[in-house]
Amino acid sequence: MSEPATVDTPLKKLVGDKTAKALASHLDLHTAGDLVYHFPRRYDERGEHTDIRSLEVGEQVTVLAQVQRTAVRPMRQRRGNLLEVTVGDGSGGVLTLTFFGNQAWRERELRPGRWGLFAGKVTEFRGKRQLNGPEYVLLGEGGDGEAAVSDDIEEFAGALIPVYPAAAAVPTWVIARCVRVVLDTFTPPDDPLPSAVRASRKLVGLGAALTEIHRPSSKEALHQARRRLKWDEAFAVQVTLVQRKHRAADWPARPRPARPGGLLEAFDARLPYELTAGQREVGVEIAADLAAPHPMHRLLQGEVGSGKTVVALRAILQVVDAGGQAALLAPTEVLAAQHHRGMLDLLGPLGRAGELGSAEHATRVELVTGSLGAAARRRALGEVASGAAGIVLGTHALLYEGVDFADLGLVVVDEQHRFGVEQRDALRAKADQPPHVLVMTATPIPRTVAMTVYGDLEVSTLSQLPRGRSPIASHVVPAAEKPAYLDRAWRRLREEVTAGHQAYVVCPRIGDGPTSDEEPPPEDDNGRRPPLAVTEVAPLLAEGPLHGLRIGVLHGRLPADEKDAVMRSFAAGDLDVLVATTVVEVGVDVPNATVMIVLDADRFGVSQLHQLRGRVGRGSAAGLCLLVSEAAEGSSARERLDAVASTSDGFKLAELDLEQRREGDVLGATQSGHRSHLRLLSLRRDADLIRDARAEAITLIEDDPELARSPALAASVAALVDEDRAEYLEKG
Repeated sequence: MSEPATVDTPLKKLVGDKTAKALASHLDLHTAGDLVYHFPRRYDERGEHTDIRSLEVGEQVTVLAQVQRTAVRPMRQRRGNLLEVTVGDGSGGVLTLTFFGNQAWRERELRPGRWGLFAGKVTEFRGKRQLNGPEYVLLGEGGDGEAAVSDDIEEFAGALIPVYPAAAAVPTWVIARCVRVVLDTFTPPDDPLPSAVRASRKLVGLGAALTEIHRPSSKEALHQARRRLKWDEAFAVQVTLVQRKHRAADWPARPRPARPGGLLEAFDARLPYELTAGQREVGVEIAADLAAPHPMHRLLQGEVGSGKTVVALRAILQVVDAGGQAALLAPTEVLAAQHHRGMLDLLGPLGRAGELGSAEHATRVELVTGSLGAAARRRALGEVASGAAGIVLGTHALLYEGVDFADLGLVVVDEQHRFGVEQRDALRAKADQPPHVLVMTATPIPRTVAMTVYGDLEVSTLSQLPRGRSPIASHVVPAAEKPAYLDRAWRRLREEVTAGHQAYVVCPRIGDGPTSDEEPPPEDDNGRRPPLAVTEVAPLLAEGPLHGLRIGVLHGRLPADEKDAVMRSFAAGDLDVLVATTVVEVGVDVPNATVMIVLDADRFGVSQLHQLRGRVGRGSAAGLCLLVSEAAEGSSARERLDAVASTSDGFKLAELDLEQRREGDVLGATQSGHRSHLRLLSLRRDADLIRDARAEAITLIEDDPELARSPALAASVAALVDEDRAEYLEKG
């Protein structure tokens, strides 16, 4: 009898060296626990069809299909025959399988009527989708070649056929065979869910759930298994968040209460416009947090142009009034410099302490970036260290050793998704006591994401746009299908410039030279042409459709002083058109810019497109955003663009974005570099389950804050939400 396998048993002891090496190198699966928690992506059912018509070129797929016919013909360019096998899904969708060389045995094996699982990369030839030389396993009884696949048929004896996330070298049926071997001797770990939770929520045991998810005895048993394992994921995340929120309540922080007759009151009195009701309401919440003896940890979200910066500046002034300093961390030098100019303009004499004409209780506003000269840097750092600069703005340069604060009371992080956890924490560590933290984002966050990712933050939302903001019309320009539409787009841009306005042209790539974080690799796996590049597009526009216009170029590889000079020229109206990368995505504010043309728009994400178009329509004239793409009508890329064009509701788009990307990423898998641990839980579909898990977690942590009486749960939480990810959750 085989020795029982546990979650820590190496796979090479169970499935052999060769298979274990393949699982490790191609799928990062090393132990029995890794494999048992490598859940099927979906389940096919014999007699039901896979929708072949929905397959996209370039996809690595596994399809359940039936052989319809075979044909052998001689190859034109070389000796030998080509075997073409047509398979169908029962609904009219067909796929061609091509095999090169003389393989008469394969023709006998793949005879019409047989069902099989076929795995490969979808390509297209003369308008027909095909798989070249796919891996496959046939299902059912009888026929030549049966001996070659008999080992695999046992994996698919049930009605529901598991289809796993696989690799070309490790197809789904190999994974299924390995899972069977492991499950035959697997001893599940102690059930981490408290028995009271299992009973009250009617959840099956862990061992039964792990068996049924791989080898379901019925659809109902599979549903119960998935529900139970989703609970494990949701409960681990919520317990972590509730624990950290519980601990944070005990952290000491220096209260920063509002001071009558101070800078904040003077600032409010000189504001040239009235705050929206939302800005006033959020301001009251933040003021109360800052006055408390434990650190504020608040997320401020709002649409592009909703007035988050003014709300943050009012919080900053309250801290300065209370004797502290505030630091605002921006993701780019362009944005940091713009914040600096904008705050000086808003503050006027209140931000020019020590200068002629400054106000009585004025402070200083310092900008710290990597491009400062030595003398300017020494002067700025001296102002920060002495406390003379109450407001400090900067990029990651603020994190460097040698940037010291006299009394850091508030950290404001603008566009938090652009910073790593370690960067944000390094700034917080510059305070003697935990500072108050305000995180701002213009990417609206669906309720379920806020509840899961930011469950230990208080969330404030600005939903109103200030008066004077203009509507933005968005349209998709199908450049491949209708080239005349692209010509019309360039004419439309010229019309706006003739009317005295300005325009952006956005490209996904900088151009020749080393790649940067803001650009994708030159060519994707499907052999598509490289994304359009700023350095290549700008001269073509200058010689072609935009000839005679004043064109500037902006991207992340330019020296900082050159970037600043270009932005100043554009803001001053000395340039008609700015050809740029996503360096203009956040914070760039030029009210006279009314049109944006995004080239290769399908290469950008939903939230990124929403952010980009927020750069136009910031003044009194209406904005226009044209999304240029060669994506075919009906493709998922085109549907995504159509959705962006159809609504300006950032929350609807955030839901769409969440639906289309790997949900585990929102838990910091990308930031921490670890594989995602949300394997089953859907933040979009499982909102009720997440809410219930949070309620149970609150009850549990109130009674047992450190899980001393639930060691199995503590171990499960540590495995599912490792320390890096837990810190990511904590820091926002």
